[in-house]
Amino acid sequence: MTRIPDPSPRRGALRAALAAGAALATPAVHAQPADWPTRPLRMIVPFGPGSTPDVLARVVADRLAPALRQPVVVENRPGAGGNVGTDAVAKAAPDGYTVGVSITGPLVNNTVLYRKMPYDPFADLAPVTLAATQPNVLAVSSELGVGTVRELMDLLRRNPGRYNYASVGAGTVAHLSMELIKARTGTYIVHVPYNASPAAVMSILQGDTHMACLAPLAVMPQVKAGKLRALAVTTRERSVFVPDVPTFREAGIADIEATAWIGIVVPARTPAPVVERLNREIVAVLKEPASVERLRAVYMEPIADTPQQFGAFMREELARWTPVIRRAGVTID
Repeated sequence: MTRIPDPSPRRGALRAALAAGAALATPAVHAQPADWPTRPLRMIVPFGPGSTPDVLARVVADRLAPALRQPVVVENRPGAGGNVGTDAVAKAAPDGYTVGVSITGPLVNNTVLYRKMPYDPFADLAPVTLAATQPNVLAVSSELGVGTVRELMDLLRRNPGRYNYASVGAGTVAHLSMELIKARTGTYIVHVPYNASPAAVMSILQGDTHMACLAPLAVMPQVKAGKLRALAVTTRERSVFVPDVPTFREAGIADIEATAWIGIVVPARTPAPVVERLNREIVAVLKEPASVERLRAVYMEPIADTPQQFGAFMREELARWTPVIRRAGVTID
């Protein structure tokens, strides 16, 4: 499985410059227990059941368990924009029995967004692999009566501060995508964070919020049911998953590109041979035709790379999103 196309033309140069200095990209070398694993593994997801990281974790866990000949138990620990569950991974024993399935916010952006973090993802976690990517879709309540991005922007400009949007937590791509939209269009929309995409979508359906920029898995079932309307995708080109939904550029708004991603990490100082074994087994799972089919059925594109590549990618994402967060002036105590 090849990696997704580079969303930034500077990515190649960044990778070369950053890979050499990315301490997190190379886990500390310790001897691997000869009989590892000898007991069940737990796979911590820092968001609720039904969220996209949760869906991916369960696909991976189902096939990883027979490969390791041990159960792999998925544990949901949402809270604080993904920090609660990711902190649990960072503070777990570095023995290979705790694995984290997390996203941009708790792995990268929260380091800029939060005034104080309980962990440092670049020092306290070791990357295993980038696991999947997906576009985000700007979806609005059908009750708003708008059918295009232009109509939505006109409505927002006439009513600054009247409308709000849901996200899956501060610092996530769902949050920052909307902040980019606000910056590019000069609109003001109130942010309402939730712990997972099902809760965010439910808030729109119940009338508590009006829109969201979420993964297709979260919004497209409700779009097909006529309860939400999909206005645009956050990718440079139209997504093969939702080919009928235009890009923001097609809708008249340039420079709105934000790909959501899910990665797999373990505590720092996990023995390098264990990290390598996990990488090898998880990459094999992600390449299985059955796994590819299951993930693409829920709008995710499986990715397979090395711990070093994923570590460099995380630092590239930090360089990419830090200016957006600073420009938006968003901080959390």
